[in-house]
Amino acid sequence: MKCLIVFGLIVALFGAFVGYGYVVFTDLTKPLPKPEFKDDTYWGPGDVKDFMPDNKIYEFKLQVPQSEIDDLRKELNRTLRLTEPLDGIAFEYGFNTYALQQFVDYWRDNYLTKWDERQELFNSIKQYKTEIQGLNIHYIHEKVSEEAKEKKHVYPLLLLHGWPGSVREFYDFIPMLTKHSNITDYAFEVVAPSLVGYGWSDAATRPGFNAAEMATVMRNLMLRLGHKKFFIQGGDWGSIIGSNLATLYPENVIGYHSNMCVLHSPLAILKGIYGSFFPEKYLPSRFFVDHHFPVWDKWLDLLKESGYFHIQATKPDTIGAALTSSPVGLASYILEKFQTCTNPGLQQDFGAIVTVFGLEAVLDNLMVYYLTNSATTAARFYLENVSKAYRDLQLDRVQSPVPMGCARFRFDLASVTDWQLRDKFPNLTHSMYFQQGSHFAALEMPAMLFNDFTAFVGKIGLHGEKRK
Repeated sequence: MKCLIVFGLIVALFGAFVGYGYVVFTDLTKPLPKPEFKDDTYWGPGDVKDFMPDNKIYEFKLQVPQSEIDDLRKELNRTLRLTEPLDGIAFEYGFNTYALQQFVDYWRDNYLTKWDERQELFNSIKQYKTEIQGLNIHYIHEKVSEEAKEKKHVYPLLLLHGWPGSVREFYDFIPMLTKHSNITDYAFEVVAPSLVGYGWSDAATRPGFNAAEMATVMRNLMLRLGHKKFFIQGGDWGSIIGSNLATLYPENVIGYHSNMCVLHSPLAILKGIYGSFFPEKYLPSRFFVDHHFPVWDKWLDLLKESGYFHIQATKPDTIGAALTSSPVGLASYILEKFQTCTNPGLQQDFGAIVTVFGLEAVLDNLMVYYLTNSATTAARFYLENVSKAYRDLQLDRVQSPVPMGCARFRFDLASVTDWQLRDKFPNLTHSMYFQQGSHFAALEMPAMLFNDFTAFVGKIGLHGEKRK
């Protein structure tokens, strides 16, 4: 009799445990409603009561005083006290100091001597500034030609960069989007802003400016320019900001295209673990398994390469002080990311950056951070996005009806599968795998990104409807 009672208690406890687990699982994995979100928060200096809005648009032209270039040359001319790499070590311990010395020498003796040419390149694309929510926002604005308007479907496009990138990533990509001579039926009026706290855009003056707030500013910029509906394309932070914008303001988005398709909802994580055991069941081809699985290896790779993330998400002002005080330190920190984002076969190669991206383009991007002194303010964005206020929004669990397109480049951060992505974007319209390419797709292979983006657009009508 006692045995039956004990057995009954065990069964009851097990049933209660399973029932409670089911309730918790259901609660953690169900979609959440879109949160209410304030779209006019003031982020500028001083008190909003003293703020006088300025809706005007001002032309922007980069004009760096020669004295600033001379100061940089002097900084780079100082004797470097670098520690030699260990015997037999290339870039395994970080950016190789022999390579760094070569970069510094080229930066000082070659690149800066032709700064007028580099500045002319920066100014070859039309740029502007306007005030949004108390912040002066810098942006590229390239319109299509009259000939393109006659021959093609023209759509507005919000193009978003990430860290440690800048709008310089898009200088080969933008002409493909705007010219009537491209081989597609589409041309795009491109708006490519410097993110808040990056480049020539102001930084927020108080805590709390996370990806949802960034998405709001970017959306309000597009509204300022007269675009009530537009496409979004982004990678790195640009992908996350674009996802947030498509979630909070779906009425403004025709379609959202990402070349870093990530999702961190509880359900997506569970599906990723489950999919590791049956990968071919959830992929269009066995050749794409390495893009996603085994998930344990992908997490380990992420852990090994995310040291910068941890320090920027906890003590951004500490690393920021070091980077803004030393152009060589800034170069080492940023160049290491570009070295890592070549591909595994080149990561230990001394010529990887030149081969994959081109030396001038990478130094142009480095100059953006140096000239604008934005290393600290850009790093702070990481802390804001691990804050409780942002986590509580749980936007990865809020579905967006916006048509979504995903381009997965082979050596980028591990993306999620379509099976996972549809939990967030039920209207997943386009999904593509590439067996090459890495994190900075617009800089590394703009033509391939252009072809994929326009293929996505080809599946979307003017108002977000699928073409028949």
